Amino acid sequence: MAAQGVTPRSEDYSRWYTDVVQMADLADYAPVRGCMIIKPYGYELWESIKSALDLRFKATGHKNAYFPLFIPMSFIQKEAEHVEGFAPELAVVTHGGGKELEEPLVVRPTSETIIGHAFSDWIQSYRDLPMLINQWANVVRWEKRPRLFLRTTEFLWQEGHTAHATEQEARAETLQMLDVYADVAVNEAAIPVIKGLKSPQEKFAGATESYAIEAMMGNTWALQSGTSHFLGQNFAKAFDIQYLDEDNEQRYAWTTSWGVSTRMVGGVIMAHGDDKGLRLPPRLAPIQVVITPIWKTDEDKETVFAFADKVKAMLEDAGIRLHLDARDGLSPGFKFNDWEMRGVPVRLEIGPRDVQGQSVMSARRDVPGRDGKQVLPVGGLELAIAELLENIQSSMLDAATKFRDERLHECATYDDLKEIVGNGWGLMWHCGTSECEDKIKEETKATSRCFPLDENSEWNPQGATCAVCGKPAFGKAYFSRAY
Repeated sequence: MAAQGVTPRSEDYSRWYTDVVQMADLADYAPVRGCMIIKPYGYELWESIKSALDLRFKATGHKNAYFPLFIPMSFIQKEAEHVEGFAPELAVVTHGGGKELEEPLVVRPTSETIIGHAFSDWIQSYRDLPMLINQWANVVRWEKRPRLFLRTTEFLWQEGHTAHATEQEARAETLQMLDVYADVAVNEAAIPVIKGLKSPQEKFAGATESYAIEAMMGNTWALQSGTSHFLGQNFAKAFDIQYLDEDNEQRYAWTTSWGVSTRMVGGVIMAHGDDKGLRLPPRLAPIQVVITPIWKTDEDKETVFAFADKVKAMLEDAGIRLHLDARDGLSPGFKFNDWEMRGVPVRLEIGPRDVQGQSVMSARRDVPGRDGKQVLPVGGLELAIAELLENIQSSMLDAATKFRDERLHECATYDDLKEIVGNGWGLMWHCGTSECEDKIKEETKATSRCFPLDENSEWNPQGATCAVCGKPAFGKAYFSRAY
């Protein structure tokens, strides 16, 4: 039975998603259409994702910096494909300080241009390379069909920007960061992802090649959850990023960019949530364990809270993120539902009997009913909870992987794809052209997600033909409905 006020997923998945975001207290609508207010609990979830990524960025040699929010319009216009791709989404400032500006300023939609300008000043010699920079920031892209976390006019993200001496190094960087994103998705968010190359129509405007991690949501739609772009020398030539090599020759650098945004929060919601609300993987959950004291009399309350405080201190000392629900005037049932809505992985119930037995009753968020409950003695509770959290983490990944794998299908023909994309992803030979992708989208509403790297040992394989047009295939590509 769904929690009060939450639309069942089977009835209206889109409405369910919005209900959960608001009722779990993650975000709210802003006065400006297309924008959102990220509430503390939602921001804590983003901080968990941010911390997991930032740790890995620094371990791979990247350093954080910050670049201006305002970018001269002339910068955006320097790379032709870039400006064409972003033109419909730009927010432009024409006045400041009560006067018309000499040159319009673009509110940052992405930072390849302004960082490219900085790199051209900073990079003089091969000794300055590689340059490995990351920025945590907000960006603005005018959104016509906004949806909390998934598509908003302003959103938070990180954008990595690097410059290298050789094409080989830049390509290696592009794939290394794709692996970093997959690592965070799988091992922190418990979301299985497919790493792949985007088609020319789906790549980043101005990139030579774009790669992505694609995740399946609970309604089988795809969510592009992170992208890594090999920019070739496009931006280096546009912004004159040159260096003197070891032979004293001037060379253009090779650059990359890569990003993950707050839409990853939406991915966590949709990959794991159910009709009771959120289900958060322990490694990302702002609160891993909630203690809910249960009492009837004042005497019981005093005893129960003394015991609960002891349990709380014990678990906090073990590094577990924990909350003690001391709210008065609310029934245990209301509190249970409230924390289930917020997706807290483990609930510990403590009543007078538990105090007598020197134990707690644990309940797993990922396993409903009695099957998810277990009596745990206080002796050794820290180890038992740590083990339980790890078990929940792996179980959630296993469940999401099983759900996804059962809905991945190979398609020998275009008719096969038409049957599958209503409730899954279809993998078929694809030429990669806009003509075929437009036809598929018009007839099935499915889009090209990626050419998966583990399904394509070579590009343009001899004898393979596109299932739609019959022309030579570039490779096998996944198609599905997508956010």
